[in-house]
Amino acid sequence: MNEKTEKIGQQLYTDKYFEHGHWLLKIEQTLVALIGWVCVVVPIIITARSYIGLQTGRIKPWWSYSEGFFEIKFIGILLLFCFAMVLVYSVFMTIIQNRKRDRLVEQWPTFDPIGQHEREDEVSDFFDQQFGSPEFCHSVRFYEVKPEQNLDTHEIKDLFKEQHSNEIN
Repeated sequence: MNEKTEKIGQQLYTDKYFEHGHWLLKIEQTLVALIGWVCVVVPIIITARSYIGLQTGRIKPWWSYSEGFFEIKFIGILLLFCFAMVLVYSVFMTIIQNRKRDRLVEQWPTFDPIGQHEREDEVSDFFDQQFGSPEFCHSVRFYEVKPEQNLDTHEIKDLFKEQHSNEIN
């Protein structure tokens, strides 16, 4: 990377909170984050303590509204249903993917990387014979293809058939 790119990259990912100085900003953002977490954790503790206290009778609940407990049970059932649906979906998708993978593994010899390189070399040699070397093609400004140089419809495919039949013999 050159210096210009590095400077732009640094400018895109700067945050004053992590730079030296900016103490008021750090204090303010830390307090906002802590207040936010308190606003999340305290209602959960109050709700859990009240629900457990009413269910077991061991802890004095902070509130005992029947509508609140009905909502907690409703949300619990809703979350349980969502969990069951996600579980069923995940299990079925796993089964489907495993079956697809097994079918693919059974058909695995469909791609041969070593043979691919050999075929690329074969096609490259064929085009060199048909149209000239790559250096020649890049050095000329205009090139007119002679009628006998045109390729037949299945000429490349036939070239691989010949190669495959030579490998078998």
